[in-house]
Amino acid sequence: MSVDKLTNLIEILKDMQSALLAFSGGADSTFLLKALHISGIKALAVTASSEIIPFPEVLAAEKIAKEVGVEHKVLRIGPFSEDFLNNTPERCFFCKTALFKNLKETALSEGFRFVLDGSNSDDLMDYRPGQRAASEYHVRSPLIEVGLSKNEVRELSKQLGLATWDKPSSPCLATRIPYGRRITSKALKRIECSEDFLRALGFQYVRVRDHGDVARIEIEEGAIEQMLRPGKRRIISETLRSLGYKFISLDLEGYQSGSMNRILDDNESSWNIQST
Repeated sequence: MSVDKLTNLIEILKDMQSALLAFSGGADSTFLLKALHISGIKALAVTASSEIIPFPEVLAAEKIAKEVGVEHKVLRIGPFSEDFLNNTPERCFFCKTALFKNLKETALSEGFRFVLDGSNSDDLMDYRPGQRAASEYHVRSPLIEVGLSKNEVRELSKQLGLATWDKPSSPCLATRIPYGRRITSKALKRIECSEDFLRALGFQYVRVRDHGDVARIEIEEGAIEQMLRPGKRRIISETLRSLGYKFISLDLEGYQSGSMNRILDDNESSWNIQST
């Protein structure tokens, strides 16, 4: 079934004749990049660079595009609008609007017929205001068009020999800041440094949720005991405090993708956040 979807995907891409891909270097966009290369159409991978994206991710995307054999460009995005920095639940819409506006302009100026993103069918089940921005700028999501889920993307990526087949998801750093708390350069930097440090200790799936003075660490459940070992716990606490946090906490439920969306109530148009 997944192989049939890959065949359908290639045919859809061939019909496009040329396409510009919003390329993060994650599992989904790398798989779509590979499919673009297989299709043989004119293609360009564009990676956004900004404060909310760790620069090593930009460098990794550049390396992947070179390995796949597709032309690559880095696009600097910023400064961010007040609508984005105010960090409402619509934050992703304002960010994606800026991104897709720039990508659309690049596509028009360089002769590409379509702008694509790597959204998969699972994304339709999550809160994704950025999809509205994609719709407004007529960005196509070929993985959704052929019904490819995240697991299917990983399965096919492995078959194609892509190193990203098991790469953890890496949404932007702003997702670590609770809605309603203003996004600042200081907060983004300490989140990035904290997560880099924890990955250096061997924790693969990790998020540092920034609640002002409090760092709430999420790691995979199987690694919680390891983090609670006295020596490791002490060095983690000392390091994160040196980065500006006053209190260091560990979420006992473990790593939860999109956990900040728990505050959203589908039945309410308003929302409220307590910062204490």
